[in-house]
Amino acid sequence: MTINEILNINNHRPWELPNSKWKYYQEWNNAIFLHWRVDYNELRKFVPVELEIDLHKNQAWVSLVAFTMEKIRPRNLPAFPPISNFHEINIRTYVSYNDKAGVYFLSIEGGKRVSCQIAKQLSELPYRYSKMNRRENHYTSSNQSFNDKFELGYHLGQPITKKTALDKWLTERYALFQDSPTSINAFEIHHIEWPSLEIELEHIEVHYPRFSTLLNYSPTLIHYSPGVQVIAWDKMSNRRSA
Repeated sequence: MTINEILNINNHRPWELPNSKWKYYQEWNNAIFLHWRVDYNELRKFVPVELEIDLHKNQAWVSLVAFTMEKIRPRNLPAFPPISNFHEINIRTYVSYNDKAGVYFLSIEGGKRVSCQIAKQLSELPYRYSKMNRRENHYTSSNQSFNDKFELGYHLGQPITKKTALDKWLTERYALFQDSPTSINAFEIHHIEWPSLEIELEHIEVHYPRFSTLLNYSPTLIHYSPGVQVIAWDKMSNRRSA
């Protein structure tokens, strides 16, 4: 699908596309979404005070998303696969800021050290390197510095043609809000609605000691998508109160 075709499919968005020119293209492929219902008060400890935790039927959620980033590039420049393509895991929650609903990353890991360094420098997102391996129906990650470990085996089923309101609430997010020492940075993104397949887990290990009060049991809900092409705009910085 061309970029213009992607931009013209926008009726599913909760607000209009930005007026400014987009800055980055990327693909989020073969994405596994693991979702947990969590205690609001516990989650509040991990989220900046400037961000309101978004709730679905009065319930807070945290998700681990494991996927493969591909073809990430700036506008008008080609992708460079040794840097542009890498596996990624993010742990995110759902927030609102300036009347827009989006996501906030508790953690972001990438499977290539140089890619993490560049992404962190350009975006101020909290990228860090972890050793990752992916093969058919299997995904692993480990980080000795944080004592983190993730392992997942799964198999896929049929396409999902009817999504629940919760399915869409957890996956269809078109803004990212992230804190830096001096600002809350906002990023707008756009893609078509996530296509989904049935997924069944064969085995799972999620060991993130920092988030043990959030990810301390089997996920409440899971999703799989073959992926989306993503258009992203430059960050907008909002200075934090002293």
